[in-house]
Amino acid sequence: MNQIDEREEWYAFNQETIDALLEDGSEADADYTIEHHFASTNFDKLEKVAVDAFKAGYEVTDAEELELDDGGTVYCFDAVAERKLTYELLNKDTDTLLAMASKHGVHYDGWGTYYMPRDDEDVEQ
Repeated sequence: MNQIDEREEWYAFNQETIDALLEDGSEADADYTIEHHFASTNFDKLEKVAVDAFKAGYEVTDAEELELDDGGTVYCFDAVAERKLTYELLNKDTDTLLAMASKHGVHYDGWGTYYMPRDDEDVEQ
C-alpha cells in the first residue's frame, strides 16, 4: 500500500471514529486526550520517532515491551495531544505522525480516546 492510500484510510478512520463518538453522545466541544499509537520490533527506531514526536509538541509515554503470540517482541508507545474532535486537526496529526513513522520505519497504529459525556447527560454512579 502506498502512503497516499494509507493516509486516505486513516482519514476515513478519523471521520468514522469522530462520527461514532458524537453519535453515541460524546461532548462535541470537549478537549479530548488523543493517544496516537506506534509500534516496532526495533527499539532504536521507535525511540527516534518518540524524540521527533516530543519535538513536535506531543507528550510521549514510556515505551512498553510486549510479547507477541508467536514469541516475538514488539515495542510500543503513545504520542499524546489534547485536541477537539475535529476532522481537520486529526487529519493534520495523522499526516505529521505517519510521516514520522515512515521516516523511521515503524508502524503507526492509529489513535484512541475516551468517551466524554455531555454536561446534560445523567451519568450513572
